[in-house]
Amino acid sequence: MAQNNDTYTADSITVLEGLAAVRKRPAMYIGSTDARGLHHLVYEVVDNSIDEAMGGFCSKIKVKLHMDNSVTVSDDGRGIPVDMHPKEKKPALEIVMTVLHAGGKFDNDAYKVSGGLHGVGVSCVNALSEHLEATVRRDGKMYRQSYVRGVPQAPLECIGDAVTTGTTIRFRPDEQIFETNQYDFNTLRKRFQELAYLNKGLEIDFLDERTNEKASFKADGGIVEFVKDLNKGQTAVSEIVYAYSEVDNVVTELALQYNTAFKENTNTFANNIRTIEGGTHLAGFKGALTRAINTYIQNSDLPKKLKQKLSGDDVREGLTAVLSVKLSDPQFEGQTKTKLGNSEMMGIVGGMVYDKLSSYFQENPKDAKSIVEKVVDAARARDAARKARDLVRRKGALSDHSLPGKLADCQSKDPSESELFIVEGDSAGGSAKQGRNPKHQAILPLRGKILNVEKTRFDKMLGNKEIRAMITAMGIGIGQEEDDKDFDKLRYHKVVIMTDADVDGSHIRTLLLTFFFRQYEELIRRGHLYIAQPPLYRIAKGKFEKFIKDDAELYSLLIERVAKDITIKASNDKEFHQETLTPLLDDIRFIKQKIFEAMNMGVADKLFVALISYYAKITPEYFSEGDTAEFIEKMAVAGFKVDIDREDDDGEERVYVTFENENGNRNKLAVEFFNSKLFRYSYDTYSNITTECAGNEFTVLRGENSTPVTGIFNLLDAVMEEAYKGINLQRYKGLGEMNPEQLWETTMDPDKRTMLQVTIEDAVGANEIFMDLMGDNVEPRREFIERNALAVQELDI
Repeated sequence: MAQNNDTYTADSITVLEGLAAVRKRPAMYIGSTDARGLHHLVYEVVDNSIDEAMGGFCSKIKVKLHMDNSVTVSDDGRGIPVDMHPKEKKPALEIVMTVLHAGGKFDNDAYKVSGGLHGVGVSCVNALSEHLEATVRRDGKMYRQSYVRGVPQAPLECIGDAVTTGTTIRFRPDEQIFETNQYDFNTLRKRFQELAYLNKGLEIDFLDERTNEKASFKADGGIVEFVKDLNKGQTAVSEIVYAYSEVDNVVTELALQYNTAFKENTNTFANNIRTIEGGTHLAGFKGALTRAINTYIQNSDLPKKLKQKLSGDDVREGLTAVLSVKLSDPQFEGQTKTKLGNSEMMGIVGGMVYDKLSSYFQENPKDAKSIVEKVVDAARARDAARKARDLVRRKGALSDHSLPGKLADCQSKDPSESELFIVEGDSAGGSAKQGRNPKHQAILPLRGKILNVEKTRFDKMLGNKEIRAMITAMGIGIGQEEDDKDFDKLRYHKVVIMTDADVDGSHIRTLLLTFFFRQYEELIRRGHLYIAQPPLYRIAKGKFEKFIKDDAELYSLLIERVAKDITIKASNDKEFHQETLTPLLDDIRFIKQKIFEAMNMGVADKLFVALISYYAKITPEYFSEGDTAEFIEKMAVAGFKVDIDREDDDGEERVYVTFENENGNRNKLAVEFFNSKLFRYSYDTYSNITTECAGNEFTVLRGENSTPVTGIFNLLDAVMEEAYKGINLQRYKGLGEMNPEQLWETTMDPDKRTMLQVTIEDAVGANEIFMDLMGDNVEPRREFIERNALAVQELDI
């Protein structure tokens, strides 16, 4: 055996000290480096302020998203200690910001309960931030320390006097670490609203300076208000039941109310953390609820028809509940904190819930009877659903002879090579049946729109002819228990939703996705559900014909074809043709997209172009350190009067630049805008174009013709006009517009087609979006439409 000169000794072992480990393996600490991990940074900083609120020291938290996607979180708590740590010989603030597992939450005297128990929170944020600044107001003084990627830039310094107390953390996520640095206002808004409900009386102000959207939350009613808002628009069956207990340093709060709907909506939290996967506190609640209602039914003087033994599913139909527990030593499964594991919580929660409900039923017999009638009705419906399910199952047991009449089945009996296309309408179904490969492809046409299962009871759903046809065709079975479905009996390993490319088609696809997510989530997780991608366009010229799936492919094809026929000559006589032409046009298109994004942020298009075409690249520091006279003068030539203002914002000096055009319209930008990706990338791209082309004058040459053009955007328009000449472009809206051969070639041929596989990346997010958009409650849908109204690209009127 050959000798290896490399020695493996203690020197070979790499020890990642301090925050270097966090930067090396960020996902171990915050879950991921995608959008979820990015938002987790904000949650960790806000959790520190929430800990102060839970201790009774903080009443207001302010969160601001700045234009460069930096974030400021400030509170009016006690302020992080700044005195010297006796062992570490450093200020306590620096230790909290730079040492893992350092914080007051490990000392029960400092915090009785806390959300971010792992103690890596704010130090992780520091490690994963390009820049972080901590400002503390404490003991009548104001202190500040800055960090770059977790490293202190100078010792902690006292910068003046303070009349209030609290902590302000401003950080900018590191673009070297995160795949995206774009925060989503609605994701954060929803979390802050939850925190306000869970911490009675706490005020949270949230401002997004990018779009000037604002939200302010304060729930003096706490979780009772939470349940009331969750049930807005529903018909209540009972009053809201509220329970509170404090046992063995564990605070338990419960609010619940029944409504006439059929869905359960139970939300559980431990130390303000949403426990997505439940845990022992949820198990205790469920068991006690079932036991309390069954005991009341047996012992009370109710009519005989209501004397039934109920299951857990029966007693939770139409229930809206919020359960919040706060304990000093929570055992979560990992840093993501989605399941509570403390075994003692089952007994503590169960005991409180049973005692409260038992006394409530005795004291409020009218409400108790309404609840019992509701849950007994649910039990009867469940029994009817079981009979309907058994009927569907019995029919399915008769093999192929009981398959739906409208199903055109495939010849193969091997599920791994079989595909089921669920098609919208009989006309498209006819084309699909003629165009398919009958050996492997089955077609099931649906008539009209199926039921919205989010609003429908299980037994009524099974009464729907189209849904029964899908259930029978797939062969899995149906039911609300795990044993009711056998996914190994799935007859097709590709179930494909194939609908038209219009609004009705999108609605039918959404209804089908709702059905599969609610009834066959495991089928999605196993990767069996797909969405067909029929072409959006057909392009033809002479004998040339091609089907195009979307606008991006159409643009690419048009540019690829026209690039062979035209030449662009810049003012420095540089020529762009074929392989050099496409990158130039792509860059111009990129800038047009960024102008659209800037307009969505409230920045006028003319102003944005003036800023990215300025001869020097502006930075935030320019307005506090540089001579701005030249900038003001050149902006005036471009049509904008400029004012530069400095404002105090919770002890931090903020610099704003206000631009006013000839019509008196004003744009006020915080200087952080000039550090945003939007500005930097747009400026660099525009600068590269003008440098390479030596100006904005171009000539478009095609054969004997030459067309002079001024400006890069006019250049793109001129090229696209040339690209469309002589071609026949057809936009498809319905599958029935294609003949069987075209449908096979574009959408069903495994060698040529494109299909989207449906996956579940975020089960909680998916659950919430289905509840909001497809559920009984109208309010979330209205809010969704209002929030996204300006982003609509295709509106069917």
